[in-house]
Amino acid sequence: MNPQIISFNCLLKNRAGKLISATYNRDVLNAIDADDAQLIALAQGLQNIKKGEKRKISISAEQAYGFYDPKKIILYPTRKLPKDIRLGQSIKILTKSGIIKNYVVSQFHNDLTSLDGNHPLAGQDLVFEIEALDVRDATDEEIENSNNSVSKQILH
Repeated sequence: MNPQIISFNCLLKNRAGKLISATYNRDVLNAIDADDAQLIALAQGLQNIKKGEKRKISISAEQAYGFYDPKKIILYPTRKLPKDIRLGQSIKILTKSGIIKNYVVSQFHNDLTSLDGNHPLAGQDLVFEIEALDVRDATDEEIENSNNSVSKQILH
């Protein structure tokens, strides 16, 4: 399979059919990269899609953003957070190892705040309803320079 550049509409739903989001994704490289775990099943489901084609791609939680992991909830000193922080707000924290991680404020305690490091869609089986608006073969340069591949891109 030759890698493709795809522009597509996407309805993202959970397994029960509840709409999570609707997006337009432009000029996305669809190539299978063995090093990427997230959304690789979506990239595989989009292989050889044709312009105008519609596909429904179901992905298990494990293949999408993984299972919900309670170990990804941390307690963080409230005094180190912005004063106007709110429940449900996303925040980036620099870890002791120097990595910036995304968290969502999940609960306030006395001097500590619970921050959830799980992806918001962790633990959910997902259904992507795709309509390919434009499809073409990717050039070697696009493949080499792309930061916008399906398996790397966090669509939602």
